[in-house]
Amino acid sequence: MRRIPAPTIRLRLTLLYGGLFLISGAVLLAIAYVLFRRASGANLVVLPGAKANPGSNVREMAERAYASSVERNTDLLHQGLLRSVLVLGVMTVISVAFGWLVAGRVLRPLREMTATTRQISERNLNERLALPGPRDELTDLADTIDGLLARLEAHVAEQQRFAANASHELRTPLATTQALLDVARNDPHRDDGELVERLHDVNSRAIDLTEALLLLSRADQRSFDREEVDLSLLVEEAVEALLPSAARRGVTIETSGEMAPTTGSRALLLQLATNLVQNAIVHNLPGGGTVWVATGTRRDGVVLTVANTGEELTPRMVSTLDEPFLRGSERTRTDHAGAGLGLAIVKSIAQAHDGTLTLTARDGGGLQVTVDLPAA
Repeated sequence: MRRIPAPTIRLRLTLLYGGLFLISGAVLLAIAYVLFRRASGANLVVLPGAKANPGSNVREMAERAYASSVERNTDLLHQGLLRSVLVLGVMTVISVAFGWLVAGRVLRPLREMTATTRQISERNLNERLALPGPRDELTDLADTIDGLLARLEAHVAEQQRFAANASHELRTPLATTQALLDVARNDPHRDDGELVERLHDVNSRAIDLTEALLLLSRADQRSFDREEVDLSLLVEEAVEALLPSAARRGVTIETSGEMAPTTGSRALLLQLATNLVQNAIVHNLPGGGTVWVATGTRRDGVVLTVANTGEELTPRMVSTLDEPFLRGSERTRTDHAGAGLGLAIVKSIAQAHDGTLTLTARDGGGLQVTVDLPAA
């Protein structure tokens, strides 16, 4: 069976305009008819010839004249009503036609927006509607769509960089493993213990990278149960676990602050604090560096601040540190080169808990990271 096509907005607006005009005209016509009907009686009846025939029945003549006058006025009123109905019908048709034109003119920007949006794809996300005209609901809608396209463009670009970097990072341990196996196959007298040790290191790195990717995906999907936790206690736990690593690198950790109750996943928030402190320890001065960790409360939330000494950072470099697989200026493989997901995981965990991550370059070198989370 053929389905009746859904009426367009233009048709519905046209019917709305015409219906409102018809209803208002009918009400006005009914009110006018009632008012004129009440005033359709005869206030004065003149009987010609009444003085010439004084013996005639004057009362009967007056009644007949009055009835004739009322009938004549009623006929005129009905004829006027009929003509008014015809005029109302004609004006309704005219109003529907004008309503169709007006609705089309009003909806023309919407049609242009629809056509432009249909032409936008993943390859031309840089295009914008940029609807001209005065500030109204349509321009607000166009600006909202432009903002959505800008965020979508940034997200797609970020995902493309993430896919490329993830492929590169995952390919590196596989290529290293393949090279080690090729060398061992071509050199049968090579020490197997050294080969196993290097393969173990490469495999451990691949496992750490995979677990970091899984943690990042879990934070993005918000697949966790919420509970009330004290962020300051999690920070103390993370600092205590990383004290040996800081001591090996000659880094001093200073903690301060107060209770910071919030809601969320205890495991993810602990991972957030651990990543921040570990990142501050690793990316520090070669010797004699310092890490400052503080928690506190604000008017509508709690805050965690981690700052460290280190090299000078430019604003451009700081703006990209929370992207996946970026390690600032240190892209080489060192003994502490992580997967490059530390701050990216922190950002995802903060966003999953309705919080924000702010990175600021410190005067004199180093980085200050501030995490704002809602209060419990």
